[in-house]
Amino acid sequence: MKLFRYGKEGNEKPGAIINDEPIGVSKFGEDYDENFFGSNGIERLRKWLAQHYDQCEKLSHIDRFASAIRRPSKIICIGLNYSDHAKETNAKTPIEPILFFKSTTALCGPNDDVVIPKNSKKTDWEVELAVVIGKKASYVEEKNALDHVAGYVLHNDYSEREFQIERSGQWVKGKSCDTFAPIGPYLVTPEEIADIDNLRLWLTVNGKIMQDGRTSNLIFKVPYLIHYVSQFMTLLPGDVISTGTPAGVGLGQKPEPVYLKAGDVVELGIDGLGTSKQTLVNWKK
Repeated sequence: MKLFRYGKEGNEKPGAIINDEPIGVSKFGEDYDENFFGSNGIERLRKWLAQHYDQCEKLSHIDRFASAIRRPSKIICIGLNYSDHAKETNAKTPIEPILFFKSTTALCGPNDDVVIPKNSKKTDWEVELAVVIGKKASYVEEKNALDHVAGYVLHNDYSEREFQIERSGQWVKGKSCDTFAPIGPYLVTPEEIADIDNLRLWLTVNGKIMQDGRTSNLIFKVPYLIHYVSQFMTLLPGDVISTGTPAGVGLGQKPEPVYLKAGDVVELGIDGLGTSKQTLVNWKK
């Protein structure tokens, strides 16, 4: 099953892909948020659609995809989780997952403009597979971890490298700027993905391929990440774990780093999860 949200900012509605056809499911009466996922919402929606499909609006055109999930309680990111990315940034391969947060106010639609922050000189891109939690998880065993997954989403973990690396403190300052977390277009449920450990993920800037990797190269796999994170905090339904990015970020370009400027167009995708496209714009009041 593929879920999505659509509509103007502040007036988003839930939708789903059924028989390869996008439909609106507003009559179901719920959005894709913590309450929905935490109350077995996906299965309830399946059953509801079996009886009410004909009442759903058929969407011949979608002007705007919103974030595939309504604002989660937290967005947790995993740093340096591909060895080639660690190498290109001159970082040691981690012996345990590196965790950092991304503010939920960074969330935006997958094709929305991305705002280069005020005073930014080093805005960078990172295509990532992200996991959406489906039920509360605390001290989860690795063997049971996938039971807590609602689905998977495409995420571009935008980063301002000066804020992140040169301004002291934790990485969160370079990760949390407004529009720095475009998520979607779809939340894809696990049965739709044949092998989560062998998906291609790619990203282009102005049509030039910059990242081209596979989830088979993750250092720490999805079940372990859920297990690991749940040792330090309770994961709530709708929470996002973004699993890291492969080589090819702007910071790692040789002989000099390359960063984004206004007018640049970033496109990205992951097998089975769809594609997204963002145009970079300058911050303004």
